[in-house]
Amino acid sequence: MSSRPSLVLQPSVSTTTVVTTTTTTTTYAPIQLPPLPPPSEPTDPKEYPLLHATLPNSLRQFPLVFPGGTRATFKEGEDANEEEQDSHGEGWRMLRRDGPPEPVVGLAEAVDRYGKKRAWEEEPQSRKKPRPPPSPPGSRQGSPFEPDLSLTTLLTLPSLLAHFSALPPALQSHFLLTLLRHSPLPVLRTLHSVLTPTLARDFLTLLPPELASHILSFLPFPALARASRVSKSWRSLIDADPLVWTSLLKSSGMHWGSEQAFLRAHQRLPYPHKSLFQSRYLTHTRWSSSASPTHRSFPAHGSSVVTCLILSRGRVISASDDHSIHVYDPLAGELRLALQGHEGGVWALAATGNILVSGSTDRTVRIWDLVTGRCTHVFGGHTSTVRCLAIVQPEWVEMEDGRREKWPKRALIVTGSRDHTLRVWTLPKPGEAGYSCFDEGDPDDADDNPYHRLFLEGHDHAVRALAARGRTLISGSYDCTVRVWDLVTGDCKWVLVGHTQKVYSVVLDIPRQQACSGSMDGTVRIWDLKTGRCAHTLTGHTSLVGLLGLSPRTLVSAAADSTLRVWDPETGALLHTLAAHTGAITCFQHDEFKVLSGSDGTLKMWNLRDGSVTRDLLTGITGVWQVVFEGRWCVAASNQTRAGTVQTVLDVWDFAEEGEDWVGEPPGGVYDVSDSDASGDEEDDEDDGSYGYARSVRRSMDVDMDDEDAREQAEVDAMDQDLMIPPYDTSGSGSERDVGSGDPTPGRTTSNRDRTTSPDIIEIDDPALSSPSEANASRWAPPQTLQPRAGSSRAAAAQSGMGANTRSRRAPAQNAAATSLGAGSGAAGPSSASSSTSNASGTSWRRSSQQSEEPPTRTRTQRRGSRR
Repeated sequence: MSSRPSLVLQPSVSTTTVVTTTTTTTTYAPIQLPPLPPPSEPTDPKEYPLLHATLPNSLRQFPLVFPGGTRATFKEGEDANEEEQDSHGEGWRMLRRDGPPEPVVGLAEAVDRYGKKRAWEEEPQSRKKPRPPPSPPGSRQGSPFEPDLSLTTLLTLPSLLAHFSALPPALQSHFLLTLLRHSPLPVLRTLHSVLTPTLARDFLTLLPPELASHILSFLPFPALARASRVSKSWRSLIDADPLVWTSLLKSSGMHWGSEQAFLRAHQRLPYPHKSLFQSRYLTHTRWSSSASPTHRSFPAHGSSVVTCLILSRGRVISASDDHSIHVYDPLAGELRLALQGHEGGVWALAATGNILVSGSTDRTVRIWDLVTGRCTHVFGGHTSTVRCLAIVQPEWVEMEDGRREKWPKRALIVTGSRDHTLRVWTLPKPGEAGYSCFDEGDPDDADDNPYHRLFLEGHDHAVRALAARGRTLISGSYDCTVRVWDLVTGDCKWVLVGHTQKVYSVVLDIPRQQACSGSMDGTVRIWDLKTGRCAHTLTGHTSLVGLLGLSPRTLVSAAADSTLRVWDPETGALLHTLAAHTGAITCFQHDEFKVLSGSDGTLKMWNLRDGSVTRDLLTGITGVWQVVFEGRWCVAASNQTRAGTVQTVLDVWDFAEEGEDWVGEPPGGVYDVSDSDASGDEEDDEDDGSYGYARSVRRSMDVDMDDEDAREQAEVDAMDQDLMIPPYDTSGSGSERDVGSGDPTPGRTTSNRDRTTSPDIIEIDDPALSSPSEANASRWAPPQTLQPRAGSSRAAAAQSGMGANTRSRRAPAQNAAATSLGAGSGAAGPSSASSSTSNASGTSWRRSSQQSEEPPTRTRTQRRGSRR
């Protein structure tokens, strides 16, 4: 019998763990720390600067209220032990107090009582003191170790800080000052470095803007410069405050009343008022104190005469009698553009933005794009040399009905010519379609030119100088008169008569409603534009006054007598006579600080304030043709002998220090309108002091030959580069030639060097003029000529037998047209006021330069082109 299966189970084990923790706490008696030793009194005041510092009265004695409500009076040092004095005064004395006197406490007692919970109270009579715990076994005198002084000080600090926090503010201040008295200088310096930035408060930004501006207006410039470096908020506040900079201009003597012109022209600058002060301050200081400004020179135009020189938007633009116009980079001295197109010498220039306008002896006016160097427009209409021109920008003017209106609506060009007339043109805008008078039927006819607006005639001789502003145009002529024109209506408002000889220069003073003119009679006249009368006649020059310049407060004249004179344009008083040159003044420019003048191989800088010579910029050269400056830049064109050859050189000076730059003020305050926002309000655009500077673009004189006084004539010739009216030839000569009657001298040609160094200029006369019967006929006149329209100035000239010694000079493209009119061999077209040279014979004509010189005539119908 088999056994049955079974399941065997293992026994279970259950473990229970019991943990018993026994904690024994042993208490120790408090360790008694020794008291801190009394601090040693410092004795050296150099190491402890505040040792003997006097506390303010408010911290030497003040009332205290302890936590329990008990009152006391705190007194410093020995004052705490002094007996209370009876209060008394003049006529009275307090005999008895209402209550018991308050106790007087010192610093140690006050701090100790503020550290107790029940200050100034009696201790309880019966209180059981707790029994101290047993000392640990084996300790000596109840303490496991003996504390030292450093440990005692460290353990006392928490209690000291707790006590200090419970003190009232007055007691805290006294306590801290007591600690500072006993602190050496290094500790004080550390505290100063921590406390100064923490306690600093920007009071200017906390004040109302008007009050902050008023406070800043009293600061001189050095203090204001330091204040602007305090913080960004201060700098922003100072930079943007017009009152601050206007006050600085006035206090520095640099506020001239012409500030609004600068602000309008540069209103897009972040801070225009600051930029104005910066411009005048740096212009004054750098030009007067810079010992060695950066100077570079480079050749230009070969050896030809530089007739025009201007600075425009960081470009140096020069024109020459070699028919060319050059654009240079003043920084590198490199030629950027060479503008070719004129067929005669260029004697007038004006620029606005990226547009350049030029006038030439080829009788045309050309408009150039200074970005591409392309000639975009060619205007014809004048029948002789275009001698002067100006660009008139829009500005607010008063109309006949009393309204104020911006005039002109678009910028205008005004040109004056040797044909005795002036013409007004609309300045083409960039991007407009091109125009050329040579594409029309007659390039001398301006009637079909869409840009022609006004034809102004009235002068009986060549127009030598002009100035224009708003709706006012003034012109000076060799007929000894100055005319005032209205550019809105085209009418001549005044004919200013007073000069006895040719007028060479004019300037326009719009703020004073005046015009000034300089003449060959040696006088300068100031005319009242409201009445047409001569307000002042300025005498003193002994020869031709060919140059005038006007700034807000001064009028400067330069003459062939080798002097410059500084006048007050308001009263006509003579302020200074600048006499250091030995020859005629050939060029100059000035502002309210300085005058730069060129003559006899030197370029001088004068201090306008006292009339002294500041420095010589150029010496030992052949001659100075032109000088211009603006802001940091100064440019002069001169003839210099290099390697035995006379060359035309441009010298450029940079008066800025490294990293400096500023916005300059143009001569006379005439700003490029493209620099400003043309959409300004009337109040912003009103003029209150911008001064027109109608300077003749070429500083030159036209004088008669005088054999009796060769010395004076040589001085006049030194100023005069307008002695010649250019013939039309292909030899590259573009100089103007003004010739007088004399014996014909065939076979002689005159070079540029001959014209500038010798007053005796000999030219070739055409033998045809030696016959009296042909005196009133031009060699170039065709056999059959058209009669001028009745009533025109040309018709009147023809009827009066005028126009004897006149010739025509046409572009090569017109030769076919001239031939079709029936001209014979060598015919070049109808006669005009310009002299001409036959390409076949190479001869030139001599024209009388006397007062009785006849006006030019033309052989075609002349219509008066007047478009507004």
